[in-house]
Amino acid sequence: MISDLPAFFGGDMAFPSGPSLPVHDHAIFRALQSSWDDASWASYDSGHVLALEKLIGAQFLSPHVLTCSSGTLGVEISLKALGIKPGDLVGMAAYEYPGNFLAIHALGAKPFLIDLDPANWQISPQAIDLAIEAGCKAVIVSHLHGGHADMKTIMAKCKNSGVGVIEDACQNPGAVVQGKSAGTWGDFGVLSFGGSKLITSGRGGAILSHKPELAQKAKMLLLRGSKLAPLSEIQAVVLVPQLENLNKTNALRMVSVKLLQTKLHPINGIELIQAYFNSDQHAFYKLGLRLNPQEFGLDRECLVPAMQAEGIALDAGFAALHVSRSQSRWQSAGPLPEAANAHENMLVLHHPVLLQNETAMNAIAHAFEKVQSHATKVRKKFYS
Repeated sequence: MISDLPAFFGGDMAFPSGPSLPVHDHAIFRALQSSWDDASWASYDSGHVLALEKLIGAQFLSPHVLTCSSGTLGVEISLKALGIKPGDLVGMAAYEYPGNFLAIHALGAKPFLIDLDPANWQISPQAIDLAIEAGCKAVIVSHLHGGHADMKTIMAKCKNSGVGVIEDACQNPGAVVQGKSAGTWGDFGVLSFGGSKLITSGRGGAILSHKPELAQKAKMLLLRGSKLAPLSEIQAVVLVPQLENLNKTNALRMVSVKLLQTKLHPINGIELIQAYFNSDQHAFYKLGLRLNPQEFGLDRECLVPAMQAEGIALDAGFAALHVSRSQSRWQSAGPLPEAANAHENMLVLHHPVLLQNETAMNAIAHAFEKVQSHATKVRKKFYS
C-alpha cells in the first residue's frame, strides 16, 4: 500500500522511476533506418521535407505549408509577411511564451500586452478591443497549456478592423478549436517541433496559411538563393511517423485529462485551467492547472518541489511579460490582473505522463492529497 506520507518527508514516491519520458516509437526508428539505407538523410532535397509539408497540409486542412528551423522563426517570418515594421504595435497576451515577445522586438515593433480571460487563462477576446483601439497592426494569439483561445470572436473583431492574426499552435498541434484545426484560423498559423513538443525533431517549425499571397511572401522571406533556416531532410524523416500517430496520441491524452479533471475535483485549491467536457479536441504539451494558495494551503514555491519529489513533472508556468521587463519595452491599456495571477499561480504538468493509464492519474491526484494534508509541515520546511 502506498504511504500517505509525502515523498518529501520519506514516504513512497507516486512515480518511483521519476517523470515519464516520451514513448520510444519504433516507427521513428524504422524511418531513420530507411533514410540511412538509401542515404536520403544526407541530401539537400530528397523529398522528405516536401512529403512532410504535404502531410501537414492534408492533416491540418491548410493549403499552404512552409517548414522552417523553429516555431519562433515562424512567428517572426509571419510578422514580416504581414508587413510589420519598426514602431508598429503588435498585440499579444501578457502571459505568453517569451519568444513571441522577442520576435516582435526583432522587427523593431513593440508588444501591446493584453490581459487573460479569467475563465480559462487564455488571451481575452474582450480585451482584443483594446489592442485594436490602440492601433495594433497584428495580434499573436496562442493556445497555451491545453486551453483554447476564442478564435471565432477574435477573428471577427480583427477582420472587421483589418488587423492581422498569427495563431500560435506550437503547444497544441492536432487540436480542433471551435470546429477548425488549431493553426488554421489566423492569417498565419505556426507549429513547433522543438525537443519536448508533442511532435519533435529536436528543433523545427512550420508556417501555415490559407491565403496564397501571404504564403508567397513568407516563402520569399525564407529564401536566400537557397532556403534560409530550413528543416533538414532527416528532421522530416522523424516527424512523419509522429504526425501520422498524432490524432491517436492526442485522443489518449484527452482521456487522461478528463480522468484527472474528475479526480482533482474534490481537492480544494487546485483545478484545471479549462473544463474539458466540450466538443473540441484539445492537445496537451503542458496541462495547465490553476492554484489557489489560500484554499490549497501552500503557495507554488512550496507545492512544486513537493510534487517533483513524488516523481511528477510539475512546474511553474511562464513569467508574465510585464512583471520583469522595463515598461519601455511594452505597452498596455492598463493593469493586467489575470496575467499577474497566472504569473503567480499557473502550474504546468508535462505531457508524457498523460499517455499512461488511470492508475497514473490516481497517483497524481493522491500526490496532491498527500502534500495538501501535510501542508503545515511543507510550509515549515521552506519558511521556518
